[in-house]
Amino acid sequence: MNESSPNPLPDAVDVLVIGAGAAGLMCAATAGQRGRRVLVLDHANKVGKKILMSGGGRCNFTNLYTAPENFYSENPHFCKSALARYTQWDFIALVEQHGIPYHEKTLGQLFCDNRSKDIVDLLLAECRAARVQVRTRCDIESIVAEEGGYRLETGLGSVRCESLVIATGGLSIPTMGATGFGYDIARQFGLDIVPTRAALVPFTLHGRQLESQRELPGSALAVTARCGDGAFSEQMLFTHKGLSGPAVLQISSHWREGQKVSFDLAPGVDLCEWLQRQRAEKPDTHLHNVLAELWSKKLVQYFLQRRRLESRPLKQYSEKALAETGKQLQNWQLVPAGTEGYRTAEVTLGGVNTDGVSSRTMECKQQPGLYFIGEVLDVTGWLGGYNFQWAWASGHAAGEVV
Repeated sequence: MNESSPNPLPDAVDVLVIGAGAAGLMCAATAGQRGRRVLVLDHANKVGKKILMSGGGRCNFTNLYTAPENFYSENPHFCKSALARYTQWDFIALVEQHGIPYHEKTLGQLFCDNRSKDIVDLLLAECRAARVQVRTRCDIESIVAEEGGYRLETGLGSVRCESLVIATGGLSIPTMGATGFGYDIARQFGLDIVPTRAALVPFTLHGRQLESQRELPGSALAVTARCGDGAFSEQMLFTHKGLSGPAVLQISSHWREGQKVSFDLAPGVDLCEWLQRQRAEKPDTHLHNVLAELWSKKLVQYFLQRRRLESRPLKQYSEKALAETGKQLQNWQLVPAGTEGYRTAEVTLGGVNTDGVSSRTMECKQQPGLYFIGEVLDVTGWLGGYNFQWAWASGHAAGEVV
């Protein structure tokens, strides 16, 4: 298998997969193991680019707690069948079979011990064993449905296939070559597109708010972020453009322009009660010093200034005043200016409407032989390995039938 071979494409294959990412390579390997002649085409110069950059270069390849509840879709039931038939345990077994060392970081998130390339190498090894051909630097010029299949004109020549699988991903991180090509194919064959937007993405803040935080980039703390019906407890990170970190990325999937986001700055702690206890135990200690047990000194100073609160010995506060201080410090609400958009978004919300796709096979209901898998569909996971598990599960579901 030569990813960048100058040789012409075969005249015909059984299965053609467009997109050499997580879902596409999983589908190709699964189909190839059934004896199908499989060709994978990708316009990029290398396969699995999003895998390679994921997880800080170590690839958060799945999550121990994957369940349908961890996904967003206009049809929340769509993902259930594929996730049930190819689980996180199935992919973990494959990782172990290839001898890839891994570890759990937090909240069930599994990462490679060494590098993300281990997962790409695993997928390519599976493809080689199944005699799958993978070709990069190949643009698709046209797709035409013919009797019994499809004919594609590409930058490397013409090729015909019985089954055509679209695994082109979403719009996230265009610098890696992400485009809306998969949505264009869906529209060509009459499928609807659920409106798309950037998800798992940092917030940007308005100028005045950003100016007040100019000393904070790099500072982080545990929070519970809430917006709409979403609530996530994780780390929040102050950046030069606004706010990031796992809690912010998670809640961004629930946020719409103009909405308020609430942050509990001391999750699991009732600051009102906590400050009363501190006053009883250390009445002569200043407020900023006891708060330094919860937050960094830089954050304490910022939170006190933001609420225009003075730091005095705790014994100088009445019970009511201390309770009000705790309430003011615990809760922070703001309206983000926006997000950093697709440039830094980890995934795309929305996509090909699943009403037109079989949840068992990923085949289009009105267009036989055409399949959509992975992020191009209107199925988006939480942060933490869930989107990779959807790639494995949806790719495997299609690979078993194409």
